[in-house]
Amino acid sequence: MTQALQKEPPTAPATGHRLRILSYNVQTGISTTRYRHYLTQSWKHVLPHGERFQNLDRVALLASEFDIVGLQEVDAGSLRSGFINLTQYVAERADFPFWYDQTNRRMGPIAQHAIGVMSRFHCTEIVEHKLPGPIPGRGTLALRFGRGENSLVVFIVHLALGQRTRMQQLSYLAELVNQHRNVVLMGDLNFPSRSREMEFLINKTLMTEPVHGLNTFPSWRPNRNIDHILVTPTIQVNKTHVLDCPVSDHLPLCMDMTLPEGVDLFCG
Repeated sequence: MTQALQKEPPTAPATGHRLRILSYNVQTGISTTRYRHYLTQSWKHVLPHGERFQNLDRVALLASEFDIVGLQEVDAGSLRSGFINLTQYVAERADFPFWYDQTNRRMGPIAQHAIGVMSRFHCTEIVEHKLPGPIPGRGTLALRFGRGENSLVVFIVHLALGQRTRMQQLSYLAELVNQHRNVVLMGDLNFPSRSREMEFLINKTLMTEPVHGLNTFPSWRPNRNIDHILVTPTIQVNKTHVLDCPVSDHLPLCMDMTLPEGVDLFCG
């Protein structure tokens, strides 16, 4: 069951304004600094631990500098999170007026695997999509800001580990993306820039990844670029870079962009 926190929206900015977005796989607030920690700290994926919320407080401090934040590997409220919705937790501490999450894999009271979004703007539409694959548990959030052709649509995704399944998921995502004019797609895609999957996605949608090869994984010695932010050609990208915030086993990826004139994120 998704939830959302609503506050009074801020004053609307001029159209064609700049937007700062962030994508971060936060690994449910687990700090991993060595490969062996995947084994020695595996219990943190099913049981509560005090360090989790200290780490998420650091995520909130970082996220507070952005307009829209996509989160992967959050928990919607289970034993391991102390039955606290982690997207809501970070949103409230970062003072976001809007948040939403999608639970994709439910493991009873033990874990509620989810993706989430936090925004300074209120959505006019939110659609949850279940991504194809032999094992259920992957999804994408589609959030519309504004209305009609002058709206912005943001997809938050976390794709499968297997290439064959990812290709099925990318085919599904490409059909969704091609229904809209102004699109941002961000998340943990689990494949690098120079890959068959990226080539397929760009060819199918005409989206671009402005900067290739930004390594985000593992956070303690990043040598793989599997987190991405892609945009349609209508969006001007000013800067894309990785942030040095090794709270998770991933590093966060951010982008500064200028939206097309006429895109009104506050259009209700």
